[in-house]
Amino acid sequence: QVQFVESGGGSVQPGGSLRLSCAASGSIFRIYTMGWYRQAPGKQRELVAHITPGGSTNYADAVKGRFTISRDNAKNTVYLQMNSLKPEDTAVYYCNRPGALGYWGQGTQVTVSS
Repeated sequence: QVQFVESGGGSVQPGGSLRLSCAASGSIFRIYTMGWYRQAPGKQRELVAHITPGGSTNYADAVKGRFTISRDNAKNTVYLQMNSLKPEDTAVYYCNRPGALGYWGQGTQVTVSS
């Protein structure tokens, strides 16, 4: 069964940047679309970005132009570069496979506050 381990979160001021990493194991990573999700307090989990096996990307409108998703198939790792962070980006961030969800990892907390 695939497992995901997210890291790289933290506390930053508005306008700051963070780079999240997600290491996947237990499956053939390179053949799956990978996505980053987030869940803010009191809200449902939402997909914010995904990347296909071929490298095509798609973003939610709320993060378009500020976040960049990438992947390294040799390392079974997917990344999320987050720039120009806003307080509304505060959430726990998770990775998973859209359309073939595995067990959720523990996530990584991102807090944007002045």
